[in-house]
Amino acid sequence: MPQPGNFTLTVDTAGNGMRLDAYLSLHLNDCSRSRAADLVRRGCVLVDGLVRKSAYKVKLNDTVTVWVPEPEPVDMAAEQIPLDILYEDRHLLVLNKAAGVVVHPSAGHASGTLVNALLYHCPDLEGIGAERRPGIVHRLDKDTTGILVVAKSSGAHQALSAQFKARRIDKIYLALVAGDPSGESGVIDLPLGRHASERKKMAVVDRGGRAALTLWQVQERFGGATLLRIALKTGRTHQIRVHCSAMGHPIVGDPVYGQRRSVLRRIQNAPVLCEILKRPQRQMLHACRLGFTHPISGESLTFEAPLPADMQSTLDALRHLNDHMS
Repeated sequence: MPQPGNFTLTVDTAGNGMRLDAYLSLHLNDCSRSRAADLVRRGCVLVDGLVRKSAYKVKLNDTVTVWVPEPEPVDMAAEQIPLDILYEDRHLLVLNKAAGVVVHPSAGHASGTLVNALLYHCPDLEGIGAERRPGIVHRLDKDTTGILVVAKSSGAHQALSAQFKARRIDKIYLALVAGDPSGESGVIDLPLGRHASERKKMAVVDRGGRAALTLWQVQERFGGATLLRIALKTGRTHQIRVHCSAMGHPIVGDPVYGQRRSVLRRIQNAPVLCEILKRPQRQMLHACRLGFTHPISGESLTFEAPLPADMQSTLDALRHLNDHMS
């Protein structure tokens, strides 16, 4: 977001004929086209003293006056909630999200979210868009653990979002799935969309879905459960959970896509294993590594987060059972 204040621009030959929003995004620092359009919509932009629409084509020697207001505080309470911070500077913050933490306030989760915690931790936030708030660049499900990067400035938010959109982010997960996948690695390339009858769920769809690409590799086998290393090439809602379920190996503990009864029925002749796989109270999915380019310095950064205690204890129990059976 451009710094608050008043700016006056004079259209030169290069800008002649450009849309007003495109012209502004080109000539104002840290101003995306959508942000420029928002300024125009709010009446913060005049062309030769007149209000124009975003689609207006500026002309040579037009005088464009812009008022960038101070970011408005968001209507969310800052809450003192512990954060496991892996890295922080004035532009961004990288943290290890715990299970049970919702990233952003929503219906049924008005408080106790990661955003509430960030508002307390970062009282000097710059504006993201028109609001003074942390920039959530990507999300993890409530009960998925692991690494998240959060932007603390508009410039960082725009640059990080562009990296995610261009698929230049290294996103690695560990997932404990039921069963024994055939082969040591594979690719799941199945489009995802809203479930036809259960709108809170996602599903593999034949039409109208968005491309989704998941790469998996076996890390460890437990004779009825398998630890997979997963590289996420797209970032669709519930992507790993739906894709694992679609390949017949749902994530252990997943209450939505886990198909728990059918999974446990397959291994009912292994009661100890069955008992271990019943223990997790959430999906055993962890975002273990995140790599990206620092949005301001250009430095290549990679972060790793250790397994959470519940997932580690489940794996330890499976390894102990393996050793006992061998």
